Amino acid sequence: MTILSNILKIKKEEVEYLKIKTPVSELKAKMRDMEGTRDFLNAISPSPRPSPAGGEGEKNSRQPTTKIIAEIKRASPSKGIIKEDFNPLKIAEIYQENGASAISVLTDKPFFHGDIKYLQAVKSVISLPVLRKDFIIDRYQVFETRGYDADAFLLIAAILEKNQMEDYIHLGMEMGMHPLVEVHTEREIENVLSINTDLIGINNRDLNTFKVDIKTTERLIKYIPEGATVVSESGIEKRDDILYLQETGVDAFLIGEALIREQDIGKKLKEFLNSVR
Repeated sequence: MTILSNILKIKKEEVEYLKIKTPVSELKAKMRDMEGTRDFLNAISPSPRPSPAGGEGEKNSRQPTTKIIAEIKRASPSKGIIKEDFNPLKIAEIYQENGASAISVLTDKPFFHGDIKYLQAVKSVISLPVLRKDFIIDRYQVFETRGYDADAFLLIAAILEKNQMEDYIHLGMEMGMHPLVEVHTEREIENVLSINTDLIGINNRDLNTFKVDIKTTERLIKYIPEGATVVSESGIEKRDDILYLQETGVDAFLIGEALIREQDIGKKLKEFLNSVR
């Protein structure tokens, strides 16, 4: 069994348990008291775009030219624990203070040592939009994502049918959240483009082997038409990687491990942004 198939098996069991523990009706009740979402797409795009329903729709003109979605991630199946002294709130504040455009929070517990509760906690200490990163395989998780106050969420094309992606995108947008739809192959791009989404992530990590090659972005981006915002994910280790990927047309970068493992996270983020004084 591959790492991915094992994750999906556990995730399916987890979701069935959560549906009983915290029904959708409870999640909807939580949403009624929430403020509108923060505009994730505009935060990471090179130019202003229309906001999803319920979004605040305000672009921060002082954001850096290099758009980084900085990830809060304690562990991974391939590397184990990345950071022992893990404090998600402190990390979120460091990210904001040092120029991140948005924050990604890994919420999978069994394999990444995350927690859905981190979403609300992190959002309470920063003003940036927050993305939920997890293995979303059921529309229940889309309600759950908004119920814990996220502004955006990851959808992985490799683990979803086309009609599921379409349904989850529509549902998320109705609640004011923008989906980041992640692809790994030409075939997945073809499916995603037929759904008419404007935010596409290219993951440089092979989800079956967990091996990383940032040339994956260069290979796949040529199939994505102009107008879509493209995020490169995984394997970005240094400023030169960002410069290389920007040359291919990438708009934003999702970076986790290369930041989290550093003793001085803020300094590393500034290096990526080329803003070290």
